Amino acid sequence: MGSLTKIIFLGGLSALGGLVIGYFLHKLITLQRRSSAEVKIKQSLLDAKAKAQKVIEEANKKSEEILKGVKQEEKDTIGRAREMESRVIKKEEAVEKKRVELDQETQGIKDKIEKLKKKKEEFLVIEERKNEELQKIAGLSESEAKEQLLKSVEARHEEDVLAHIQKFERLGKDEFDKRARDVLVSAIQRLASSTASEVTTSTIAIPSDDIKGKIIGKEGRNIRALERAAGVEIIVDDTPGSIIVSAFDPIRRHVAKIALDRLILDGRIQPAKIEETVEKAKEEVEKMIKKKGEAAIYETGVLNLDPKLVSILGRLCLRTSYGQNVLQHSVEVAHIAGMLAAELGSDVNLAKKAGLLHDIGKAMDHEVQGSHVEIGKRILQKFKVEESVICAMQSHHEEYPFETVESILVQVADAISSSRPGARRDTLENYIKRLEDLEGIANSFDAVEKTYAIQAGREIRVFVSPEKVTDLTAKKLARDIADKIEQELKYPGEIKVHVIRESRVVEYAR
Repeated sequence: MGSLTKIIFLGGLSALGGLVIGYFLHKLITLQRRSSAEVKIKQSLLDAKAKAQKVIEEANKKSEEILKGVKQEEKDTIGRAREMESRVIKKEEAVEKKRVELDQETQGIKDKIEKLKKKKEEFLVIEERKNEELQKIAGLSESEAKEQLLKSVEARHEEDVLAHIQKFERLGKDEFDKRARDVLVSAIQRLASSTASEVTTSTIAIPSDDIKGKIIGKEGRNIRALERAAGVEIIVDDTPGSIIVSAFDPIRRHVAKIALDRLILDGRIQPAKIEETVEKAKEEVEKMIKKKGEAAIYETGVLNLDPKLVSILGRLCLRTSYGQNVLQHSVEVAHIAGMLAAELGSDVNLAKKAGLLHDIGKAMDHEVQGSHVEIGKRILQKFKVEESVICAMQSHHEEYPFETVESILVQVADAISSSRPGARRDTLENYIKRLEDLEGIANSFDAVEKTYAIQAGREIRVFVSPEKVTDLTAKKLARDIADKIEQELKYPGEIKVHVIRESRVVEYAR
């Protein structure tokens, strides 16, 4: 038992000693490791300082190089600036020298001009004195002497002058007529269009005269309501089986006609019903106008137009000019202008578009002040239509100069469509007045004995006194009459002027 206790005691003591030794060994190892880490840290710091010193040295070296480069560039820039300044100074000196020389030359020219003016005045004085002396010697003024000289030359060479004039006219006329016939025949052959004849009044058939009383209403309230709602005048007269709608605006007239037809068919005619029917008729007319405009652009092949512009174009279906439907006329002009452009090698699409839109102003001319050409031009500019189209359409009444070939073609196509037989209808009063004006212009010339306007005013025959007019002066008289007609009259197509000079000798055998 005592031995076991000793053994245990010795074992515990050994374990305790091992622990103490282990502790000191661990402590020693830890101290060694710490010492090694401090050495490494110090070495790292030394290395970092060395690298930092190296970077600083390199940075200083680069900064010195950059500074050196900047100083060199600054030096070069200053040198170039001084060089440029020197060149500018030299140029300024040269310019100043040239300005002085130019001023001297200008002054010299002014002096020469003054001398020339004085010489011209002296020459004019001498010329005037010379003319006065010649007039005193001859007993004639300058204008009288010129007139006598021209008459003498005309009398001496009248046949030669007349022959040359006729020769040039014949050669040019034959060539132009041949080409014009070919183009016009080709255009007319490929187009045949009927024309509608509308007037400013619309006649509405009614089933019985009893309906007239319903349309008028008690104390005229129905007819007043209809006139107020549609903006027209209703004429109820003694004509059996019909009433008349009158309005200068064809759209309002058409609305009233549709509304009246529906009211007559319905039989219930009273103010509230009238206003409702007129509103529906307006909507229907707007749709019809739009369809007419779309049909016109598809028929002519003119696409990509603004929808509002198409609706304005469609309004022309209810507009007439001298009895000719303006929309049909515009479609016809578009076709003819396109055909002429194709024959002549011009822009067909441009000619068609300008021809279709040339009378677009007539859709608004009763609402907007100005000629239909000016109104149409403003409408096309508002909808941003091409300037070439506006340029081509604005000259069809010669209010603007012809700037392009297409503008001439549109004017020609408009004349062809409006002046062909049956296209237009005029009132008797306007027709007679135009003929009277035509004969009056011809009778205003001296040596004219008789004048007759024939062929519906498209031809005028002027008979002159053979004693007062020669063949050469007859030619001149025809040109003067034609010029005066162009200046004072407005007419479609052309007017042919015939000056007839004949001598008749009568003897009697007894």
